[in-house]
Amino acid sequence: MIKIYFQRFRQNHLAMAGLLIVGFLTVLALVSPWVSPKDPSLQDLTARLQGPSPSHWMGTDDLGRDVFSRLLLGTRISLSVGFVAVGISMSVGTFLGLWAGFFGGKWDTLLMRLVDVMLSIPTLFLILAVLAFLGPNIYNVMAIIGLTSWPGLARLVRGECLSVREREYVQAAKMAGVSTARLLFIHILPNVVAPILVSATLGVGGAILTESALSFLGLGVQPPTPSWGNILSIGRDYLHIAWWLSLFPTLAILVTVLAFNLLGEGLRDVLDPRT
Repeated sequence: MIKIYFQRFRQNHLAMAGLLIVGFLTVLALVSPWVSPKDPSLQDLTARLQGPSPSHWMGTDDLGRDVFSRLLLGTRISLSVGFVAVGISMSVGTFLGLWAGFFGGKWDTLLMRLVDVMLSIPTLFLILAVLAFLGPNIYNVMAIIGLTSWPGLARLVRGECLSVREREYVQAAKMAGVSTARLLFIHILPNVVAPILVSATLGVGGAILTESALSFLGLGVQPPTPSWGNILSIGRDYLHIAWWLSLFPTLAILVTVLAFNLLGEGLRDVLDPRT
């Protein structure tokens, strides 16, 4: 079965391109401290705001720091935020969705009303309010993005669980006296994992966009730690004389989010039973 899925996935060239880009960025994030040509925090005021050159491939910023080296380290930061935030979101959304879909009744009503309330609040404004209270740092950003992005996944998992719980093998397991935990995580969860994987893949791109927006506003990853968002924020002040400070982080965000979206769309097409 896995071989069939992979063969179908390979036929989707855009999805394969997304997978290769995501794989490359992940490897780059892991090895970035060792392949960085310069110290990302090293300041050289004599070389500030220099354009791309052989010594600085993507130019320098307002403090003379190498933009390419900072983008490399920013890859690790942005992907870490994306993966950790989606991990939190998947854990909370999957558990609550399974619980609501399996037990139904008052639990279903209570959890779905909570989802409705969460979805009615503009997510970015909620994140900004919480960060203003807790203070901006990378750990708060990871936790808050994850804890505010689970409602959509919970609703999706609940819908799938409502369908799966009525199937014959689940009913047979119930009659055989299988425990609730085993029913949820052995018999039901594997049959709803496909939409979870698709949602998680698309969610990484969304989390990276959110982190970049927060860092751009000064409420995300704090300097001197580089992230694509705060590099872009610096470039905003020098757009008319240092275009490279805005161009390269924008391209990094664009390519990364596009790659995750292509990968997610490819997984959806492959794992959709209707295809």
